[in-house]
Amino acid sequence: MKLSRYKFTLPPELIATHPAPYRDESRLMVVHRDTGKIEHRVFKDLVKYFGAGDVFVMNNTRVFPARLYGNKEKTGARIEVFLLRELNESLRLWDVLVDPARKIRIGNKLYFGKDENMEDLVAEVIDNTTSRGRTLRFLCEGDHDAFKKKLYELGETPIPKYMNREAEEEDKERYQTIYATEEGAVVAPAAGLHFSRELMRRLEIKDSRFVYLTVHSGLGIYREIDVEDLSKHKIDSEQMIIGRETIDAVNTAIDTNHRVCAVGTSVMRAIETAVGTDGHLKEFDGWTNKFIFIPYEFSIANSMITNFHQPYSTLLLMTAAFAGYELTMEAYDIAIKEKYRFCAYGDAMLIL
Repeated sequence: MKLSRYKFTLPPELIATHPAPYRDESRLMVVHRDTGKIEHRVFKDLVKYFGAGDVFVMNNTRVFPARLYGNKEKTGARIEVFLLRELNESLRLWDVLVDPARKIRIGNKLYFGKDENMEDLVAEVIDNTTSRGRTLRFLCEGDHDAFKKKLYELGETPIPKYMNREAEEEDKERYQTIYATEEGAVVAPAAGLHFSRELMRRLEIKDSRFVYLTVHSGLGIYREIDVEDLSKHKIDSEQMIIGRETIDAVNTAIDTNHRVCAVGTSVMRAIETAVGTDGHLKEFDGWTNKFIFIPYEFSIANSMITNFHQPYSTLLLMTAAFAGYELTMEAYDIAIKEKYRFCAYGDAMLIL
């Protein structure tokens, strides 16, 4: 399967730049793989498709305020710093991206602060990692908790660049799932953003079950694929953890022929990373760089919830691998005609 086959024209106005007023009232397209039938629903109609013994696997990663704006020493040039991950707690070393990168060299100092006080926090560039990547050492008095508090006070919710706007107060809550507990992501698991407490309670009343794993989603999912031969594309590694409670619930559902629903592409990648030779889920604590595209045989989930993705994206490729290429592209054609909203704040697809 070649990358060029995943081309379609996405009207810019269909890219959602703000969330729906209520989480569970986004639109939901239901795609039936066995018959090819496509239904148009509202997300809270999920209760019609799941019942006793069915298991939803959710990614409980928590997005942290990863985007900072500072000023370069001497010139005062405004620099965006995107925090990727903490490398060393005691030395306060962070792996970051900087923009514009051409202005930032080893030895430069960056100053961060609110209003006129631009020395709340100071960072020194100590290494180059990639074209836009740098290693920063933050200079801050006090213990690590005080440093992190200050860092996060200055940071903004890292909404994707394609939204073409700055983060707003609303994003602090809405660019986060209601069950997010494990801090470490810079990209929200978008499929989970549709779940409200009320909807989860209604599903629990039907004896459906929710279990959790952790995948700290990074910017690699947005990286452009620059090869036609998909087997030559590599994606960034992401940290993931799957514990015993989730393992037991998923494997029981498999053995009793109930639905196992992967809520999002990050969950699907995680469970396919941790599948054993017996077709059951195994405990896992490590990293995954699994890239799923056609042809691929899935082992764990028999249903999936995902959003509508941009052309050529790794997320679209995984969706097509699960739903089938022809059915996926038909569904996307219908979604555009019916004006479904795309991307993180957009509408959802349930694949059965």
